[in-house]
Amino acid sequence: MPTPRSKSISTKVTEEEYAQFETLAGDQTMSEWVRDALLKAARPSPASRPCGGITGTAMILMNILFTIANREPLTTTAMDDIIQRADASKSAKALERLTRATTGPQRG
Repeated sequence: MPTPRSKSISTKVTEEEYAQFETLAGDQTMSEWVRDALLKAARPSPASRPCGGITGTAMILMNILFTIANREPLTTTAMDDIIQRADASKSAKALERLTRATTGPQRG
């Protein structure tokens, strides 16, 4: 059995914005379309967010290239260190974003 919806969210839009939303809603009612749009915006898909894996990979690659450019040996230990620094950087950024998201100003 579906959970009954008992809370309401409201906002005002211009005539042009409303017309745009009507077009986007297609066969859905305005309420259904707006609810879906809000839920998608509140929980963006992983594909729509910047990928930490790509950032980490770029960081690792840059460090490897820097090591090679300086004619330093790329040992297993050096490689492990590069990877650990990239992981630590990703973890710190994720914690910072999480902290910002949970302690940011509340809107009403």
